[in-house]
Amino acid sequence: MQSKKLAKAKVGPPTQRFLDIAEIRENAVVLKDGTLRAVIMVSSMNFALKSQEEQDATVQSYMQFLNGIDHPIQIVIQSRKINIDVYMETLKEQERTIKNDLLKTQIQDYRGFVKELVELGEIMQKRFFVVVPYDPATDKKKGFMTKLSAAIMPASVVKLNETRFKERHDALLQRVSVIQNGLTGMSLPNVMLDTQGLIELYYSVYNPDVFDTQELANINELRVEQGF
Repeated sequence: MQSKKLAKAKVGPPTQRFLDIAEIRENAVVLKDGTLRAVIMVSSMNFALKSQEEQDATVQSYMQFLNGIDHPIQIVIQSRKINIDVYMETLKEQERTIKNDLLKTQIQDYRGFVKELVELGEIMQKRFFVVVPYDPATDKKKGFMTKLSAAIMPASVVKLNETRFKERHDALLQRVSVIQNGLTGMSLPNVMLDTQGLIELYYSVYNPDVFDTQELANINELRVEQGF
């Protein structure tokens, strides 16, 4: 009887308890302390190829951008080995459907060249993000016991009522608008990630080994079990 009891697997605490994220909703990340985050994906520019005048103008625009915000931001650079599976499948489909033997041979050779280039060259894909926070003053004044309670019983902190969430969400979107205008002024195309984009981003961050091989389902098809 004792061996049977020992053989039973013990259910450990859910993974959600060890994450700072409480939920992702309405294009925003809600942390367990009640603060919000928005993420803006930003295009890059080749600064070295610009003329001296263009470089000076870009630097000045960047200085004005930093001086124009009164809250912290986080600039994140995500570097991953490029995944060309979708592109290779497209080439395979073209190879199957095309009737010209010469073109079919050229596509086959091109596929082999691209695959070898990526494998030997270790080509990396870089993505750039600006994380915009909203941290109300009331959250900054939390004492030690309040923070400890939030860590032990996060479920009690997660439940923002709709009024408080809407107020913080609106304030966050105002900050995002200011940041996006500043980035556009530096000729940097940008877009705010929606709920699906945020889920995919954090999924890739927390699952770097499998995110490119295990496709994440659409948000409307996800079923999340609350483990608090």
